[in-house]
Amino acid sequence: MQTRHIEGQLHVSGQVRPQDIDGLVSAGIATLICNRPDNEEPGQPSFGELAKAARARGITAFYLPVGGKIAPEDQAEAFAKIRAENLGPTLAFCRTDNRSEKVACAARSRSAANGAANRRTPHHKVVIVGGGSAGIAAAASLLKRSPALDVAIVEPSEDHFYQPGFTMVGGGVFKQPDTVRKTRDVLPQRASWIRAAVIGFAPDSNTVELEGGAKVTYDVLVVAMGNRLAWNKIEGLEAALGQNGVTSNYRYDLAPYTWQMVQKLARTPGPRRALFSQPPMPIKCAGAPQKAMYLSCSEWEECGVLGDIEVEFHNAGGVLFGVPDYVPALMETVGRYGIGLKFGSTLVAVDGPAREATFRTEDGEITRSFDMLHAVPPQEGNPIIANSPLADAAGYAEVDQVTLQSLSWPNIFALGDGCSTPNAKTAAAARKQAPVVAVNVLAALDGKGPVAAYDGYGSCPLTVDRGHIVLAEFTYGGKLAPSLPKWLIDGTKPSRMAWHLKADALPPIYWHGMLKGREWLVQPAPLL
Repeated sequence: MQTRHIEGQLHVSGQVRPQDIDGLVSAGIATLICNRPDNEEPGQPSFGELAKAARARGITAFYLPVGGKIAPEDQAEAFAKIRAENLGPTLAFCRTDNRSEKVACAARSRSAANGAANRRTPHHKVVIVGGGSAGIAAAASLLKRSPALDVAIVEPSEDHFYQPGFTMVGGGVFKQPDTVRKTRDVLPQRASWIRAAVIGFAPDSNTVELEGGAKVTYDVLVVAMGNRLAWNKIEGLEAALGQNGVTSNYRYDLAPYTWQMVQKLARTPGPRRALFSQPPMPIKCAGAPQKAMYLSCSEWEECGVLGDIEVEFHNAGGVLFGVPDYVPALMETVGRYGIGLKFGSTLVAVDGPAREATFRTEDGEITRSFDMLHAVPPQEGNPIIANSPLADAAGYAEVDQVTLQSLSWPNIFALGDGCSTPNAKTAAAARKQAPVVAVNVLAALDGKGPVAAYDGYGSCPLTVDRGHIVLAEFTYGGKLAPSLPKWLIDGTKPSRMAWHLKADALPPIYWHGMLKGREWLVQPAPLL
């Protein structure tokens, strides 16, 4: 159907029909306003039909009829209120789009006359900032326990990514589309979606500041904004990515290029060199840099060319993996592939056209030529959090590592990659944190203190080859925390069962379990 842009994120159109809803979803429409009275002509779909179809697909629908004795000016205030409280792309419609344009114009004039200060700031019982894995999981766990709870999720992105799948795309196991869905399709249906970017926090007034001068207030705030991939901190890296053999599984658009380069090196005759880097901690999934390397080596081994490829792992840290129990199996894998371990070696510059990478070491800088470079960016606190009162000295949302409650504001909680807890930053950690946050948020709404505890659980399925995984599971302090009995999966050794868990079971568990509030094996423990 044809729509016409009016201003900002507002569009108008003629009559919308139920069969048009899928197209509106694809176009990113978040709010639908019907300005056409029911029963104007035979065959016209009723607002009730449209609202049911729209709400089933996550679009909020409103009925503001204009016509007969109802002039556009009569609906101006209500139209402006809807626009103020429902951020994101909006479509208003009537029979031809004329009345919708007139009511939009009247609403704009009224807003200008009243002044921005008189606009009502929307309020929700719980505001969750961030619609990634942690934010959606927390919302789903909350609504599982309290279905009528007023929950809003602030998230600007139209797409939601299954980040643990990027490594599998880079290894030729998953297809790129397997790792992305529309945000609208994975948000809990009972949650409101505020499609806007956050620019700041005012915790003393319970306010989240949004782009364009808008605000939203809350009773309880949950911060789940993730961390920042600081590509710019490696000289020349951003310009080099996606060409001349420079790639990274840390970006959705680059993971397929990793697989292309792995295949290209397998076909290229003569000596070759592949470099893999890991920056200083903390980073998302500390095992991901190794996973990319092991899957690449597995393919080269299968193709019979591994002996012609010099593989180096440049790790800024001093150990292969932070939990010692898993190191022996990983060292066996390193020996099997003939990988050169370079500890204390930090990637600092990339020259893509020259195919050269520079590393900082204890002995000074060294430059290595390469045919393929898998680079992992340094990571830091989200800049919005870092520049707010919520941050600790490192720029992460400061919380108690057990209750996930802010140390300064009892009605604020945080989870996921952007909070200060010293656990491994993995989707598995967010999955375990979400129910804890949900229980403690509900307690806060009742005026009580936290009642649930997070033990620091994280998991890292280390793909040592295409078919076997070392399933690392641990809590605070590197204490082993296997989810399954040892006779089924011994996480300290390469396992085919663990591979099937990663490749076959975890994606549906993510999409249909974690994001739906199904807390298999992650029920929150009581605070002792």
